[in-house]
Amino acid sequence: MTTMNLSGAGRGALWRRLAVLFVVSVLVNYLWEIVQAPLYKGMENFSAVSWHCGVAALSDALLVLLIYAAGWAVLHRQDWFARPGASGYAVMLLAGLVISVCVEWGAVFIARRWTYTARMPLVPVLGVGLAPVAQMLVLPPLIFCLVAAWRGRAFAAK
Repeated sequence: MTTMNLSGAGRGALWRRLAVLFVVSVLVNYLWEIVQAPLYKGMENFSAVSWHCGVAALSDALLVLLIYAAGWAVLHRQDWFARPGASGYAVMLLAGLVISVCVEWGAVFIARRWTYTARMPLVPVLGVGLAPVAQMLVLPPLIFCLVAAWRGRAFAAK
């Protein structure tokens, strides 16, 4: 399916793809969030860390779905991430960079939702954390690769 006008079967396949992307994204992002938690103030208590990282991973998964939608809109293919090529990787990286910088900037400087410890490396000029920006540059390609590989095996088994 290449258009937004999907048949019933096409819609079902799209919802399954989105569900798999979301679940894989939550799991992979949760691990990253746990590892980077010490770079944020207030993350000394394990129960606070597990809760906050879980909520953050859910939000991160929505951002990965936004990157998926950007790829679909730009490349005009629902399955663009299965064989992304240079254009697909460019979409992933550009969308990930813009999204992560905007989210971090808004959360740190406007909404004041979180603050960094002195250990958080900062992106020069922007003053946002390097770890969360790197997260949206590194993890989406990994997640899309995992989902594409799983999807390929699932189709091969049929």
